Amino acid sequence: MSVGILVVSHSAKIAEGVVELAAQMAPDVRFATAGGTDDGGIGTSFEAVTDGIAALGDTDGVVVLCDLGSAYLTTDTALDFLTDDDRGRVHVSHAPLVEGTVAAAVAAQTGADTDAVVAASESAGGADTPDGPESVPDSDTPAGPTTGVVSATVELVNASGLHARPAAEFVKTAAKYDASVTVNGVDAKSLLAIMALALPQGATVAIDATGEDARDAVEALVALTASGFGERDAE
Repeated sequence: MSVGILVVSHSAKIAEGVVELAAQMAPDVRFATAGGTDDGGIGTSFEAVTDGIAALGDTDGVVVLCDLGSAYLTTDTALDFLTDDDRGRVHVSHAPLVEGTVAAAVAAQTGADTDAVVAASESAGGADTPDGPESVPDSDTPAGPTTGVVSATVELVNASGLHARPAAEFVKTAAKYDASVTVNGVDAKSLLAIMALALPQGATVAIDATGEDARDAVEALVALTASGFGERDAE
């Protein structure tokens, strides 16, 4: 499944910057931008939106994210001029532009379909930040039967903690497994939920999983976290 992402903004610099950020966490995802007016001013362009959709024409679907109300109006107008088949491939998300694009990109990177990418983007409207599970297993290695809860704890060793790029790597790894996984009480497959935890270097990451691949998922996430996510400052 290949889902492309179109960022529509009143500013070309904003659109390009959002894509630059999201692409750091989703290098295999196709992006397009429609920023500013045709003459380089602040505003939106029907032609730019149309061209952006066309640029992603060879993907399985397109998710559009916009910054302000008139950007949605311009996008709706562009959709009205598409064929029925092309219009059916394009889905407009009403998520916050930056957070929504990043969440959508990570979901698309994992191979999610268009509906799942839209859902991921719209989850960026607000993420809960629970204090964590009521009890944290006091163990550094996975334990428990495969059919039950498999748990482990691991310390964050990279200086920047579980910030955007490591969080994206965590989500992409968790998404590979047929398991329900939580990290410190939040969904390990939700980028925004993990980022909202704001876990710093030295924090304990408590991973719990259930399902067919629970043990493999926990072992992979423990190894990823212990490695420092490949960052140079990992100890």
